[in-house]
Amino acid sequence: MKKSLILLVVALMLVLAACGSTTKKESGADKDAVAKKPEKSEVNLYTSRHYDVDNELYKKFEQETGIKVNVIKDEADVLIERIKREGTATKADLLLTADVGRLYRAKEEGLLQTVSSDILSKQIPEKLRDVDDMWVGLTKRARILVYNKDKVKPEELSTYEALTEDQWKNRVLVRSSESVYNQSLLASFIEINGEEKAKEWAQGIVNNFAQNPEGGDRDQAKAIAAGIGDIAIMNSYYFGQMLNSQEPEEVKVAENLGVFFPNQETTGTHVNISGAGVIKGSKNADNALKLLEFLTGEEAQGEFASANYEFPVNHNVAPSELLKSWGEFKEQDIPLSTLGENNAKAIMIFNEVGWK
Repeated sequence: MKKSLILLVVALMLVLAACGSTTKKESGADKDAVAKKPEKSEVNLYTSRHYDVDNELYKKFEQETGIKVNVIKDEADVLIERIKREGTATKADLLLTADVGRLYRAKEEGLLQTVSSDILSKQIPEKLRDVDDMWVGLTKRARILVYNKDKVKPEELSTYEALTEDQWKNRVLVRSSESVYNQSLLASFIEINGEEKAKEWAQGIVNNFAQNPEGGDRDQAKAIAAGIGDIAIMNSYYFGQMLNSQEPEEVKVAENLGVFFPNQETTGTHVNISGAGVIKGSKNADNALKLLEFLTGEEAQGEFASANYEFPVNHNVAPSELLKSWGEFKEQDIPLSTLGENNAKAIMIFNEVGWK
């Protein structure tokens, strides 16, 4: 009996040893299969920007890192809704928008995650980063005034608020209230002056419209050339693009206009950003961070400045020669997140005063 028991134990040990050998062999084979399977290094970018310089920078990033940038383009609100709809199945790794208000919305919707990086902290000033490190600025643009040099003298200009005065009746051109750039401009006034003053300003501009708002920023400049109005509110980089356009007519229009940075003696010129945030649950968060660090580095910032006439966020990079020629200017000193916080109030005010 004892001998049989010993033989049984020995037999079991041999069986277990054989199983262990088989398991180890299979495990080794699986490991080899994994090792041979090529890793897919990519980052999926959802962006509302549509500039050639962006595409060129993505190509440079791919060449330098080997990380493929898959680009999905659409309006910011559409992209945000898409990410929400896709939920945990979304392939989005990075959201890039042309307005900080949309980044604020994405954060409030719980779509973004905190990203910590010494490189980003070094390359981007604190005021151009989210307080919770959920988004960072990539470029800056100013909301400037452009004017007919033959009909308006620079000394007649001062502030955004002054455009509501009677002397500008039927002379002011600006795009519709659906423009997020105008929404953020009004949101900044709500933050600085309060809702009532902001509403008074919006009503005053409506009263001084040269025409009902139509078209984009460049169309406002063209309307000055057509004699419809004398002064327009537009983003600085659009004017830079016009001066360097491939279309001679656009260049001709821009060359006959002057540039003015309002509120230099008071609250400063309104500034907005293009920026980006890493999507919560991103499958390629490390690659998304690398792309952010690349786009805020000196090389990329120089490209944004020279090719698209945007102001760099990296303090080690100088603006383009064109932007330098316009001179330095005082910026509004408010947290950029307030542009998102006050967005709904701005839209309500626009509706109340009839700014279409």
